[in-house]
Amino acid sequence: MSLLFKGREAQTSSQSKSWIMRCYFFVLTVFRQGINSLGEMWRTPMASLMTILVLGLSLTLPATLYIVVKNVQQVSSGFSDAAEISLFVKDSMTEQQTQTLVKRLALYPEVDDVKLISKSKALEEFKRVSGFGQALDYLEENPLPNVVLVTPTSRYRKPQAAQQLLDKLEGEREVEFGKLDIEWLERLNALLSLLKESVVTIALLLLSAVILIIGNTIRLSIMDKKEEIQVLKLVGATNTFIHTPFIWTGIWYGIVGGLVAFMSVAMMLWWLESAVSMVAGVYQSSFVLQGLNGNELLTLLLLAVMLGFGGSFLSVHRYIKDIEPDKV
Repeated sequence: MSLLFKGREAQTSSQSKSWIMRCYFFVLTVFRQGINSLGEMWRTPMASLMTILVLGLSLTLPATLYIVVKNVQQVSSGFSDAAEISLFVKDSMTEQQTQTLVKRLALYPEVDDVKLISKSKALEEFKRVSGFGQALDYLEENPLPNVVLVTPTSRYRKPQAAQQLLDKLEGEREVEFGKLDIEWLERLNALLSLLKESVVTIALLLLSAVILIIGNTIRLSIMDKKEEIQVLKLVGATNTFIHTPFIWTGIWYGIVGGLVAFMSVAMMLWWLESAVSMVAGVYQSSFVLQGLNGNELLTLLLLAVMLGFGGSFLSVHRYIKDIEPDKV
């Protein structure tokens, strides 16, 4: 009995080692075919270069649009929480009543800060800014009202919450009316949402074009190697062995095309950097263009590889199965 169990144990161990060796040689063969496919691309430099440039430029446009959205969001993020409510006090209110209003508003849990701009201070500032100082001296009385500037807490700085707070503050008896300048912010958010949807639509169209371009390139390569494929099938080569070099070619196209797209975007940002700095200086801002970071670069390359794999996979499964040794 011991000899029987020893024989079975040795057989099991042999089968396990055989399975490991098969996996090892399979992976080794796949990587060898990947290196050989890269050599095939190198032997046809012009055709490969044209395909790579087309892929790279096709990926550049959606990447550029993504960067535009990213930088617009960076600019708009500085305004999205900048809601400030202006409350115009009734002319009939005395200074003491106005101060009472300021103290009462400061107790609101929704309010972070309250600032009073008196009518005299507002008139002085208007004289300084408008340049009509001498003409305003002829006014018999100050036409400007007292203004209370209310800064909401972070929770109430979003457009909808700030509007609700404005409606509540306008209920105070000393307040004539209030103003919250958020219409431009709502328009900006609407335009930003439209831009995002446009980017997604354009990206889907261009990425579909990339798949078609890679698929057509692989199809031409398959047709060029038709006789070689027939010979391989005749000597018993598996479909995986025949398909792998063409799929590797699509993957290499995707990798190099993604790098071309990244370099194109980087060069474009470098070209625009001085112009953007000049515009930011005019507005006394330190805005800097944001490019693709490390994670976004990896995402771009992964997307390019997936597109290359998808286009080549569809092509090899569509055309290689129709090539048989008996179909000359």
